[in-house]
Order: sequence, then C-alpha cells, then structure tokens
Amino acid sequence: MIENKKILIVEDEAKVATFIKKGLQTQNFEAEVAETGGEAKLLFEENSFDLIILDIGLPDMSGLEFCEYIRTKNTKIPILMLTALGTVADKLSGFEVGTDDYMVKPFDFMELLVRVKALLKRTAEIEQPSERLQEADLELDLKEKVARRDGQVIELTAKEFSLLEYLMINKGRVVSKVDIAEKVWDINFDTGTNFIEVYVNYLRNKIDKGFSNKLIHTIVGMGYMLKNK
Repeated sequence: MIENKKILIVEDEAKVATFIKKGLQTQNFEAEVAETGGEAKLLFEENSFDLIILDIGLPDMSGLEFCEYIRTKNTKIPILMLTALGTVADKLSGFEVGTDDYMVKPFDFMELLVRVKALLKRTAEIEQPSERLQEADLELDLKEKVARRDGQVIELTAKEFSLLEYLMINKGRVVSKVDIAEKVWDINFDTGTNFIEVYVNYLRNKIDKGFSNKLIHTIVGMGYMLKNK
C-alpha cells in the first residue's frame, strides 16, 4: 500500500504548500511542510519520510543544493522537484543531482498525485528487504540474527531481537503498545498487563546502558520510538 506514506513538502510559498498538503491528506498521506532548506534538513534528520516534494527556489538555498544534500544521506528516497522553470537544461540540472521526477508550476493537483503514486509504487517494487538495519552505531544483522552496538555484540533473546527489529524498521516513528503486541507477539494487547514495558526495559538496558546517546525513547501516553538523539 502506498497510502499512509509520509511526505516532506519543501516549499516557501505558503499557499502552494498548504494546497499540496491538504490535497495529500485527503488521499490518506501524512505530510509535513518546510519553508526553507534549513528547516527541511532538520525535519529530514528527525523523521522518516517516504517521498520529498521539493521546490527549486528556496529562500536560503537552491532546491538543487538541497537535493544533493539528501542524496548524501539517502540514495533511494524519491524526490519530485517543482519549478517555474521548464527548459530541458533546467530539467537536466535536476536529474543530475538526483531528482526522480519534475513538474513545472503551475500544475494540476491530480497530475501531482499521479506522479507521487507512481514514484512510491516504483520505489516499493525495486526495494529489496534489507539484511541489515542500522541507526547511529546500532546494527541489526537479520541474516545472522545478531545485534551490535559500537561494534560490540549484544546478546538478545528471540523476542528481544524481534522487538528491536520492529522498532528499527519503524525508526523515527512512534509505535504503540497495541502495535507491538500485534506485530511482535501476534496477540491483542491487554491493557491490564505491563509485559511490553518490561521487555522494552530489558531491551533498553542491553542497547542503551553505558551509552550517552540513548536510542530507545518513551513517548509518554503514546508508545515508543527508536531514534538517534
């Protein structure tokens, strides 16, 4: 499914950004807006996005520069660039820095939506399940079933490993106790028990103890999140 994907809109024209965001939300996408390249960098570093819609003309940097920055961090996330410039040379400049598609302003939202869905579908089709998950200095080898932090092997039980794998797959996103119960334990969550809290604490003691940079965070009233800082 491509719905419920999270999209970053980097656009300094408030009306255009709001127009795109509201349209995407009606199609069951999550969307965040950044008006500058600097703001977009912060959002990108703190969240997990599935696609970026990027205006080429930003107040603090070129969209081409921002695209180059993204490609140093993530080579796979699809980037759809928006611009008022529509020459072949302009499009080539975008493709050279890693843009996946290009739309010239003004545009029809339905065409934008078709492009967004096509990019997400294409990405889903070519994505292969990774055999290794990583966040900061924490690595999870799914083939060998081994966890390492700063190069040191961490001994985990089968359930602890499954819990860590689920948190890492969803890094940067809050996962509730209900999510964990259903996806890791394959049961309906009983609010009268605290076994998930117990397991998260077991895992936190093994993963974060002795490290100043804590990766497993409790989001009060909502659940847990694995993130770097």
